[in-house]
Amino acid sequence: MFFDADSSVDKKKRKIDKEALSSSLMHIPRMDIQLVRDLIDTGIREIYQLEGRSAESLFEDITKLRPNTPAYRLAYLRMAVYFSENDPPDASKLHPKFWQD
Repeated sequence: MFFDADSSVDKKKRKIDKEALSSSLMHIPRMDIQLVRDLIDTGIREIYQLEGRSAESLFEDITKLRPNTPAYRLAYLRMAVYFSENDPPDASKLHPKFWQD
């Protein structure tokens, strides 16, 4: 029987995508799917786990796992932490551009 290594990688990637897409973190408006994957890989699976956290320290944890993480994701993290701590959140602050340096 022939084993296709690329096929198993594709299946694993689809599984990761499905996990990230079905995460409650995707309920955060304009959330970046790749960032959700990164958060899951650092152990954060629920929105409430972002409360009281520093976006900068979360970004540092992510860059330890993936050194080439784009800097723009820090704005998404700031937005996600804001969303987790404010009920209801100010709609004008639910865009990553608001959180850019």
